[in-house]
Formats: sequence, structure tokens, C-alpha cells
Amino acid sequence: MNNTIKILKTEILSDNWYVLKKVTYEHFKNSEWQTQTREAYDRGNGATILLFNKENKTVILTRQFRLPTFINGNESGMLIEACAGLLDKDNPEDCIKRETEEETGYKIKDVKKIFEAYMSPGSVTEILYFFVAEYSASMKVHEGGGVEDEQENIEVLELKFDAAIDMMNSGEIKDAKTIMLLQYATLNRLV
Repeated sequence: MNNTIKILKTEILSDNWYVLKKVTYEHFKNSEWQTQTREAYDRGNGATILLFNKENKTVILTRQFRLPTFINGNESGMLIEACAGLLDKDNPEDCIKRETEEETGYKIKDVKKIFEAYMSPGSVTEILYFFVAEYSASMKVHEGGGVEDEQENIEVLELKFDAAIDMMNSGEIKDAKTIMLLQYATLNRLV
């Protein structure tokens, strides 16, 4: 328990898509209590995965429209990223297996958790669980693309690993979780 923080008041500013809270709290610093107010966006925790094929030197990524990137200057709004999803009520491993099948069409069994990270700790509560797994053509059970009732429209990309690294270096891949996974794969010589 952190004895230097006291939550004074929490207000719900929005509970539409996810929950936006305004929190007033006291922080004990320099021998005195200081009152501060911050907003925190609670969208739940998530999981992400890099599917790789060592033999073919390929990875599976996705491309889909992301409104926040469009609003912030990404002219097409399209983003290339690793498969990911919110945990909902699942544990991270079950979540990423489900999301992998829904988004990419690959049914995987063996996943390896590599780390977890807060992706935007200044404003978002989410912690993201990172996984890697090998895939093969025999694991493809359908075309992927996401779940229709979740309004997902996901394009599945099978890329040469070197091409994905080039796309990261050129700025074509700008998604933080994907960059972290590609760097992990490079450092650990997965592909």
C-alpha cells in the first residue's frame, strides 16, 4: 500500500465506449500533502502477439483503420500492427489465443509470454501482456479478419521478417506494441 497517495474524489466523465475518470488525490511530497487532479482512461487490459515462422522467415501482422491515428494526422487512418485484443474476462493467454484465431485465422496452441508493459501510463490504465508464437500454414483454420458483430474489418498480412523491420525503420509501422515485438524478435533471433 502506498501511504503517500490518498484518493479524495473520483468522478466519471464518460462511460460510453470505455470509462474516463477524473481523480482528485493528495500526494505526500517534500514533507507536505499536495492536491492534484488527473484524468485516467480505463479501457481494460489487453494482450498482443507476434506470430512468426522461423523456416519461412515471416511474421503475421494486421492492418485496420484506427480513428485516433486518423484524428492525429495519419491520412489513411490505417495502421499495421500485431494481433491484439482486450482481455474482457479472460486470462491473457486465453485472450490472445482467441484474438489470434478471430483476427488472423490461425489456431495456435503454444504461446510464450515475454513481458508485460503499461503502454501509456500518463493517461491510460491498461497493461498489455506480450506473447510470441510460431505458426505454420497447417494452423490456418479460416481467413481471419475479425468478428463482424464487433465491427472489425482486419486485413491479415504475412510479411517477410526483414520487410517488417524495414517498414518499422521507415515509419510505415508506427504501432508501439508491434515495434516492441519486432525488436524482441530481432534481439532474440526468433526469425
